[in-house]
Amino acid sequence: MWKILISEFFNDLRTHKTRAFLTMFAVAWGTLAISLLLAFGEGMKIQMVNGLLNAGDKVVRIYGGETSLTYQGLPKGRPIRFTEEDYRLIQSVPEVDQVTRHYGRWGTRLTAGRNSTTTYAIGVEPSFGDMSRMYPQDGGRFLNMVDYRDKKRVVFLGDKMAERLYGSDPAIGKTLEIDGLPFTVVGVMQCKLQTSMSNGPDANRAVVPASTWEAIYGPRTIPFFVIRPKNVLQSETMMQNIKRVLARRHKFDVNDEQALGTWDFIENERESRKVFLGIQLFLGAIGTLTLVIAGVGVANIMYVVVKERTKEIGIKRAVGARRKHVLAQFLFESLLICVTGGLVGFGISMTLIKLVSMMPAEEGAMAYFGSPQVSLPILLTCIGLLIGIGLISGFFPARKAASLDPVESLRYE
Repeated sequence: MWKILISEFFNDLRTHKTRAFLTMFAVAWGTLAISLLLAFGEGMKIQMVNGLLNAGDKVVRIYGGETSLTYQGLPKGRPIRFTEEDYRLIQSVPEVDQVTRHYGRWGTRLTAGRNSTTTYAIGVEPSFGDMSRMYPQDGGRFLNMVDYRDKKRVVFLGDKMAERLYGSDPAIGKTLEIDGLPFTVVGVMQCKLQTSMSNGPDANRAVVPASTWEAIYGPRTIPFFVIRPKNVLQSETMMQNIKRVLARRHKFDVNDEQALGTWDFIENERESRKVFLGIQLFLGAIGTLTLVIAGVGVANIMYVVVKERTKEIGIKRAVGARRKHVLAQFLFESLLICVTGGLVGFGISMTLIKLVSMMPAEEGAMAYFGSPQVSLPILLTCIGLLIGIGLISGFFPARKAASLDPVESLRYE
């Protein structure tokens, strides 16, 4: 039976080449539109979420604030400032995996030979490199525990900062001065897209060990902590427990929302993914409408085919073909038109996606769009739409063909 259906389908294509070509072209165009829109939406989502994670990967920043509620006879308006004891308390919270002190200072002067510049320098612990995705270029490294333990004068530079100080020359292993003190460059950061930042991008950073920072500048308090939970699903519990132990130490109401400031990258990532899912759905809806219009064209063509083959249908019914056989024939032809046109459109879209992916997009506007990505959900969506539209487009013409009276069909001219 299937061989007969396929044979009749290709005979109709040969008989009406122009009509078949235009119908398949409409389906191919619709498939091309939806697959490209979804692929570019997926690429943009991945790129923008990565841009957020490049500033803080599954971490929460916690700052000292100012009390807004009275507590145990103490007035509101008291500043909360962190010290080493707070650091140890946060480490003791069961849900905490990693925590680093974070110092920062604007106007830090860096001098390398004749080149001199100022930047926002930071003092952190070695775990900060992974938390903020400050990965080193080949031949270098981030700060390690030996640097931290021995209070070494070593520095990790952002890629733009290294370029400002050394131009195209390699920076790793060279000596520069930070506020007049010699430091050795142990690493330079790989170039990365950063869509979220605090006090400027990491590309302009100079990073030194927190212990070295304390020895040089002698800060009395710790500006903020960067904390990573053992399990991101427990981040809210972790923050509640941290707030509870800090409230007990600093004597403020645990429900005082102004006492501590937080920047929750974990929640930001969740919200970003929801936003870009909405954008993808919008783009998919536009592409789907294009494909639906192509489906309407397929349905119209199938009505024409039914009309042209009315006598043929009558003969089939007269010699014993059942209604379901006639229904299956036209449904199959409609589905085959959609799938064939869809495969052509999807093949063209894959070629275009491959070409776009080969284009350099490290800087400028294209860096924020990223490379289009065809994921399994996108592939399944396109296949499902093609099958669904093929079946719907063919169902009503097929039903009309199956309901034709054999005697009247044989009389049709």
